[in-house]
Amino acid sequence: MLDIFFLRSLIKKMRGARIQLKGWQQAAIAAGSALGALMDPRRADLIAALGETTGKSAFQRVLERMKNNPEGMEVLKDRPRVTSESVAHAWEMPEGTFGAAYAHFMGARNFSPDERPPVRFMDSDELAFIAARAREVHDFWHVLFSLPTNLLGESALKVVEFEQMLLPMAALSVLGGSARFSPSQRALFLGHYLPWAARAGLSCTALMPIYYEKHFHRPLNEVRSAWAISPCPGPPLHSKYLK
Repeated sequence: MLDIFFLRSLIKKMRGARIQLKGWQQAAIAAGSALGALMDPRRADLIAALGETTGKSAFQRVLERMKNNPEGMEVLKDRPRVTSESVAHAWEMPEGTFGAAYAHFMGARNFSPDERPPVRFMDSDELAFIAARAREVHDFWHVLFSLPTNLLGESALKVVEFEQMLLPMAALSVLGGSARFSPSQRALFLGHYLPWAARAGLSCTALMPIYYEKHFHRPLNEVRSAWAISPCPGPPLHSKYLK
């Protein structure tokens, strides 16, 4: 039986380092990370490790899609990282812009873009960047789709992420999240959030090739329209889902 505490310790020791894994090592890290994440969903490092060890094929498809997109090629050339310094100009944008909405989202929750765990298990620099980029644009997608950061909102966004990137980890996160729903939350997710997310993730443009940092100055409604993004409507009040 896998020693989950040993795997947690191993992942912690490798923090910040990129390493090459053999097949059995990748399987062991994936299984251990999945078990650990179910035991403690707050362990962002374990969730990240699960995403990397199960998502290489998905990240490769995202990379090819970006290479076939002019804006995606620009992102690949510059390899921007979402850090406090690189997105500081969002706080300077006028009200109503995408940048201002992102700044408000981060500030209201006391979130920092510097808190994402590093990528450790990708085979190439290109794939490592794609994995990091997918992790770092997560909060941009929260803003664009108008999703809360509670369990329901995160699960809905994982549906969108799965449809956009076909990441196994995204599907596993939805299953893991739904297991923690209360009966009323499960009804609300299945009746409201899931149908919306299934439509929204497929109907919008390819989101990974977008150079988000260069669109902060644009009105939020304008970029949503340009990228065919349908914000999530608020949950129905006094409905059967909340009983």
